[in-house]
Amino acid sequence: MSEEVHDGGARHAERAVSAGTTRRRLRSAVDNQRSEFLRMCRARINPADLGLPQPQRKRTGGLRREDVAALSGVSASWYTWLEQGRDMRVSDEVLERLCQTFRLTDDERTYLFLLVQHRPPRTPREQRPEVPPEIVRMVHALNVPAVALNLRWDVLAWNRVNSVIFRDYAEYPPEERNLLKILFTRPVQHMTPAQFENMARRLVARLRFDNSRCADDPRFEALVRSLSMASPLFKRLWRIPEFTLRSYGVHCFTHPRFGELAFEHNSSVPDGHPNIRVVICTPENAAAKRAVALTNAELAAQECAES
Repeated sequence: MSEEVHDGGARHAERAVSAGTTRRRLRSAVDNQRSEFLRMCRARINPADLGLPQPQRKRTGGLRREDVAALSGVSASWYTWLEQGRDMRVSDEVLERLCQTFRLTDDERTYLFLLVQHRPPRTPREQRPEVPPEIVRMVHALNVPAVALNLRWDVLAWNRVNSVIFRDYAEYPPEERNLLKILFTRPVQHMTPAQFENMARRLVARLRFDNSRCADDPRFEALVRSLSMASPLFKRLWRIPEFTLRSYGVHCFTHPRFGELAFEHNSSVPDGHPNIRVVICTPENAAAKRAVALTNAELAAQECAES
């Protein structure tokens, strides 16, 4: 490991100390959790598994702080201060190297980012191609329209109520099951231009926030380029520096069978899957409640007939 890397890490930590915040601030409960977690990560790794010699006088197993520092490309003093819970600024790159050194799981990686940066990782690891089965079961168990999306707004799962009232994504090839692509590149018959632009403005503002969480994903960049080329409306809205965490609300539209419907759209992030959100559509008016009740009754009758 180059001396420049070690010196750079040390200088960074020393600047944090000289700023005065490290020595004056009392350790919080989160600082203590960080110290305990990092010590646990060190203790559970056998140095021999990493090709390191076993220390002669070490009373307990696991890596030494000096080992962690060398493997992660930082100075020993810098890592010591981090493990001690001092108030330090730590980059994503350094945290990712620590995650690799400690061989953290996805959940542990998220936990470490929360302990150090007080937020989940900005860029997700490579996603599994399939949606987790527990998410599929949850979506199908709901008796109101629901879909599961990733950060790029690819539709991962949907239930049959959604297929009847909104759209059946089985009719689209898997590579075309992106909610934004469908909305911005295909005509929407059941909404007026004003209704559609109002909805689109909220969705693009949320997309901007999602993009900030995985800005290095080339597939996200390709999606934005594709939408900008295919939709003048998207291109115009994307240039507006607006973002929101609350892109959903009451969605009104005219259904060809059920008439004027209103659904309140809300989303939730399932535990253990920070890059997936489930969008749930709750009936807002009487017509929507009747549509959902009738759809569920018809689906139940169809299941009985098929069994």
